[in-house]
Amino acid sequence: MSHQTQSPTDRIEETLIALILGAMTVVTFANVVARYGFNSNILWAVEFTVFLFAWMVLLGASYAVKIGAHLGVDAILNLVSPSVRKVMGLVAVAVCIAFSLLLLKGSWDYWANFANLPGTEGRWFPTGFEDKFRGKAWYETDDIPMPAILNWMEGAFNDGDEYEKLPRLIPYMIMPISMALLVFRFIQAAFRLLRGDITMLIVSHEAEDAVDDAAQYVKENT
Repeated sequence: MSHQTQSPTDRIEETLIALILGAMTVVTFANVVARYGFNSNILWAVEFTVFLFAWMVLLGASYAVKIGAHLGVDAILNLVSPSVRKVMGLVAVAVCIAFSLLLLKGSWDYWANFANLPGTEGRWFPTGFEDKFRGKAWYETDDIPMPAILNWMEGAFNDGDEYEKLPRLIPYMIMPISMALLVFRFIQAAFRLLRGDITMLIVSHEAEDAVDDAAQYVKENT
């Protein structure tokens, strides 16, 4: 059996989501052991897992585009010819790319000041970068401690002042990263539509097929 060579970008979301789930599991388990076994508590565990859950959700958007798992209505698509369906798919993916670019701009503008970087100018499309902005790199998380390995960030972002907690620029950076991935996956989907590898962006009836398969499995084993 031949295996298609994968590029380094093929498994970005899967790798990150797996690491996030592993970290959430370890921290949550450790907190349960600390609470019920030693009558103690990991103070930063809740905030840490909340941030990781947000990371997983945002990464899941681009992952769903990659595997074609976003739900949609295909009633009209099934009534038209394959050529018309392809045109409709290309129009849809163009709209999705435009929308995800707006999300990328908005996410960058929100995160940038937390990293002492300028946001973009322009209401809808970036026309340049801000000349003046209020840096927010000194904002910290509520409970997550600052790892010693990241102490270099104090000089890079906080004018040399010590961080007592993890700076917010780290958990917030998933916003532009995930939106950039979303743009990338929609562009990939556009090329797959052009090549004819896929006929639509949505999952269509695969969800119904999965439910039918599960029902059949239960029927055969009961």
